[in-house]
Amino acid sequence: MLVQPYLFFEGRCEEALAFYTEKLGAQPAMMMRYKEGPPENNACNTRPEMAEKIMHASFRVGDSVIMASDGMCSGKPNFQGVSLSLTVADIEKAEQCFNALADGGQVQLPLTQTFFAKRFGMVADKFGLSWMVLGGMEDHGPQ
Repeated sequence: MLVQPYLFFEGRCEEALAFYTEKLGAQPAMMMRYKEGPPENNACNTRPEMAEKIMHASFRVGDSVIMASDGMCSGKPNFQGVSLSLTVADIEKAEQCFNALADGGQVQLPLTQTFFAKRFGMVADKFGLSWMVLGGMEDHGPQ
C-alpha cells in the first residue's frame, strides 16, 4: 500500500514546481497539460483557458514523490488541515530549506531546537502550503 500527497495549486502548479525545484532541489518526473489529454475523456479540455494548465505532474523531493495539478484553476489554492513534513539530516540543511520555503511565505513557528529535533519549525510557503521542517534528528537525544 502507498499513500502519496496530491496537491492542487488552482492555476499556479507550474509556478509551484519551479519554486520547489529552485528552493528544495525538487526533481520533476512528469508533467501533462490539459491539452495533452485525450479529448474524448477530458472535461477540462473544453475550456480553452485550461489548455496550457497542468492536468497532472509528479516531482521528487529527496526520496518522496509528490503529485500535483492546477485543478480547476480558481486562482486560490486552499491547503487546510495538512502539512508536509520535511526531514533533513543536519541543522544547516534544515535552515537552508526553512528559509527557502519562507521566501514569499509566512513563518508560523520559527526554526528552533526542541526535545525531538535539533531544529524544528513551521512555515507556509507562498502558495499557502504548510511545511514542518526537522533537522539534526539522527544524533539528537535527551540533553
